[in-house]
Amino acid sequence: MQRKLRLRKREDFSRIYRHGKSFANGQFVVYWSRQPKAEPFRLGVSASKKIGNAVVRNRMRRLVKEIIRHQADRITDQLDIIIIVRKAAVGMKMKELERSMLHVLKRSGLLKASK
Repeated sequence: MQRKLRLRKREDFSRIYRHGKSFANGQFVVYWSRQPKAEPFRLGVSASKKIGNAVVRNRMRRLVKEIIRHQADRITDQLDIIIIVRKAAVGMKMKELERSMLHVLKRSGLLKASK
């Protein structure tokens, strides 16, 4: 994931949490907000200490970013997206995580209509 496509500032996270919409499944929570200055979209990934130590948290963040990188062309443009990883996602394989991520993105309406 390119550096310019990442959400990093606390103000951005706070704005999306306060004024954005959300949807969740067992493994992920997605918050999103429309943002005209976001080129295709910007992504922030959050993994709390509840899911494990730093190694586990960083691994989950890397896996989520990789899934999003592969699906980037399917995600709606001009969005700021925050993905929160839940504890249930820790023991899952990559294919299962990808399926769960696509489910939560589709249910929240963040995927482009397929042709």
